Amino acid sequence: MARAGFRVALLQLKVGPNKAENVANALTKIRTAARDNGARLVALPECFNSPYGTQHFGQYAEEIPTGETSRSLSAVAKELGIYLIGGTIPEKVSSENRVYNTCTVWSPQGDLMAKYRKIHLFDINIPGGITFRESDVLTGGDQLAVIPVDGAKIGIGICYDIRFDELARLYRNQGCDMLIYPGAFNMKTGPLHWELLARARANDTQSFVATISPARDASAGYVAWGHSMLVDPWAKIVASAAEGEEIVLADVELKTVDEVRAQIPIYSQRRTDLYNTMLQES
Repeated sequence: MARAGFRVALLQLKVGPNKAENVANALTKIRTAARDNGARLVALPECFNSPYGTQHFGQYAEEIPTGETSRSLSAVAKELGIYLIGGTIPEKVSSENRVYNTCTVWSPQGDLMAKYRKIHLFDINIPGGITFRESDVLTGGDQLAVIPVDGAKIGIGICYDIRFDELARLYRNQGCDMLIYPGAFNMKTGPLHWELLARARANDTQSFVATISPARDASAGYVAWGHSMLVDPWAKIVASAAEGEEIVLADVELKTVDEVRAQIPIYSQRRTDLYNTMLQES
C-alpha cells in the first residue's frame, strides 16, 4: 500500500534585533501556515529569534526548554496540533558555560520531541568573500535527531551540516525519508551552493530535502541568501522562495520516496564490503 504524506510549510522570516518581535512574527506566520494553508509540519529558519553573528549568540541565548522562545513554540504547536521544526536559536547551557546553535522539534501536543545541536561549525575563510568562525563562540553538538512524523522519519541538520554527505548518509541508514536543514547561507556561498547542496543531498539519499533560510536583509551585518526550498527524491525542486519574507508550501508525498528507491535501488547496491558510513558509538 502506498504511503500517504503531509503538507509542509517553510517559513522564510524577517529577522531583526528585537527578539520579542522576531518570535511574535514567527508565531503569526506559523498560524497562517497551519490554519489558512493546512500545513501539518512547519519549519522555521536558522537563528529566527536573533540576528546571525558570533557577536549576537551570547546576548540572545536561552535555556531549552525553559526559555521564552521554547515556551512560545511549545504553546503554538499544541494550539494548532502541528509538528514544528523550531529553526534554530542560540542555546545557553549555564552548567557547562557553553552556547550551542540548536534546533528544537515540537509535537502536536506541545512536547519537545528532539533537540539537535549543530554538529559542524561554520569556520571558513574566503579571501575577498567572507571570514566567519562560529567556533569562537559556539560548541558543536554530537548527537543526531530522527523525528517520526505521520509514518515518515525526518533527520535534522543545520546549515553548514548540509555540506557533509556522511551525515545525510547516517540519516538514510536510519530510515529517514526527509532531511530538514534550517540554514543561513550568505551572498557568496548561497548563489553557488545552496540549491546545489539541497539537490545533491536529495539525490544521495533519495529523500525529500527542505532548506529554510531567513529572509534577506541587505542592511544586516550578515546578509542571508534566502531561497528556501523543498526538493524531492528525484532531486527536483518542488517549491521555492525568492529573497524576501515568504511561506513556501508543498506536499511531501511519501510514495515518491518509495518509488524512487525501488526504481533506482542504490541503497541495496552499495558495496559495503569495500566502503561504509557508520555512526560511531559515543
